[in-house]
Amino acid sequence: MSIPTYNARQFLSAALKTLPRGRAWPRTLTGTMARVLSGYMPTPARVTTAAAGMVADVFPSTALSILDAWESTLGLPDPCAGESPTIALRQAQVTARFADSGGSSIPYYINFAATLGYQITVQEFAPARVGVVRIGTPIYGPDWAFAWRVMSPGYTPIDARIGTARIGDPLMSWGNFVLKCEINARSPAHTIVAYAQNGINLLTDFGGDII
Repeated sequence: MSIPTYNARQFLSAALKTLPRGRAWPRTLTGTMARVLSGYMPTPARVTTAAAGMVADVFPSTALSILDAWESTLGLPDPCAGESPTIALRQAQVTARFADSGGSSIPYYINFAATLGYQITVQEFAPARVGVVRIGTPIYGPDWAFAWRVMSPGYTPIDARIGTARIGDPLMSWGNFVLKCEINARSPAHTIVAYAQNGINLLTDFGGDII
């Protein structure tokens, strides 16, 4: 259910109906009294519009007029958002941080990424052991016990949304920089996180020194 809003002309019509009756109090929209009152009507119109917008601002995923306040409260913006983040990306980052209760499990990272707008899977590794490793499988060294991999589309599309996109925002943007930055900030200090596109490992993330 949406909160109704009224324009200045509607407020003027309502105000004229509250005037006393008589020849000295004409109620026509073109009369002198209407012209005098019309100068005051934009203010209540702006107030009702702002009040209706406050419903959306209560929720970080739809906040607009107080999005800056949400960001300031949650330590945003930061380098993870890039130089020119879209409104949709800023809202997603605010929502993810607001809902973030902390954790280090696979479900935690999957849910956190989903709140940011990314669908990921997480792969863990274990050092090769005699009697467990099979022919054709990679032989991982001891350091692989501290490695894990986040797999997601290489360039996740983020669509602009009517009502939230602003002038200057692209209709669609790509890239997983925010995902990597936020995951890296939350990865356990003793681990190394790598990223893959559709299961293809990006070896540069490992630095090539733990295989």
